[in-house]
Amino acid sequence: MKIHGNGVDIVDNERIKKSIKNRSFVYKLFTNSEIMLSKHKINKANYFAKRFAAKEAFLKALGTGLRNGISFKDICIKNNKLGKPIILLNKKIRNIIKKKLKISTLKIYLSISDENKYSIAFVILNKK
Repeated sequence: MKIHGNGVDIVDNERIKKSIKNRSFVYKLFTNSEIMLSKHKINKANYFAKRFAAKEAFLKALGTGLRNGISFKDICIKNNKLGKPIILLNKKIRNIIKKKLKISTLKIYLSISDENKYSIAFVILNKK
């Protein structure tokens, strides 16, 4: 199993708490699906902070950052039925992966966690 990249990011939850008061911040960085799921969360700041950290960690693992027209909305962080966090990518990101890594399928491992002050995410990318 070849690792193509790894990335980690830590976020100050208070910074996100202040930022999400601005609706344009939320709609610029998060998908409609993520925003809809947030309506059922008590601690919205930590919910969005974990997703922000996961998107940053993924972009670091990919090695592109926000280049080539990539935006945070191209990446969606959800949880499967058991609660495990997963990353869903749109077609634009999948095409970049094919060109950059020269592979058609990629396995993404994501771990996210939070405490009162911080949220953290770790991503590993490897060939499927």
